[in-house]
Amino acid sequence: MNKVEGLHHLAICTADMKAQIEFFTDKLGMELQALYWMHGVANTWHGFLRLNDESSIAFVCNPKIADIPRTLGESHAGNPGANCAGGAVQHIALKVRNHEELLAMRDRLRSKGVPVMGPLDHGMCQSIYFAGPEHLSLELSYSDEPINAEAWIDPEVVDLAGISAEELARYKTPAGFADERGGVPQPELGSAPGPHMTNYPRGAYEAVMGMSDEDTLHMVTNEPPVRIA
Repeated sequence: MNKVEGLHHLAICTADMKAQIEFFTDKLGMELQALYWMHGVANTWHGFLRLNDESSIAFVCNPKIADIPRTLGESHAGNPGANCAGGAVQHIALKVRNHEELLAMRDRLRSKGVPVMGPLDHGMCQSIYFAGPEHLSLELSYSDEPINAEAWIDPEVVDLAGISAEELARYKTPAGFADERGGVPQPELGSAPGPHMTNYPRGAYEAVMGMSDEDTLHMVTNEPPVRIA
């Protein structure tokens, strides 16, 4: 069955690329693995901090971001129990291997002056909580075993969310998809239910989506900024 299998990178806007790099390298031990001009986006940097060989936390930075207000309860939650706007990131939970590593990371953070709450035992995982720069709400967690859907899908919450028994069964076991090897054409934008990407300059979304897949593949540079002999 074709399905998403993990996180490649999670991209976060920042007004201070250096401060985020400093925090994630010094406080969390994540290596800087890329920092370059973002492809196809004017006057913008893209930075990647390594989680593992397949996953990264990324940051996007340009001068205009500093002018956008960070508002607690709207753009940012500020802590793992607070609200923010729908579609915004409430908190980010990163994985550690086991309880010993969780405590070691708590020690690392506290030794560098970062207040840390926890561990909290959630049953499915144990977690610690702390803040990152620019009101990021962060968590480190580990689980001893995979989450058991039969134990952790609450019938009361299912009902309150308006999910029927048929829908629940479908959510727990999504239908497979017959691979067509990239042969499915772009849907007509005017009639496609979406969701659609937004906040482009007028006409830009339609122009990009109207390009052939082959032209899109080669629309930005793909060479690294530093040549390695």
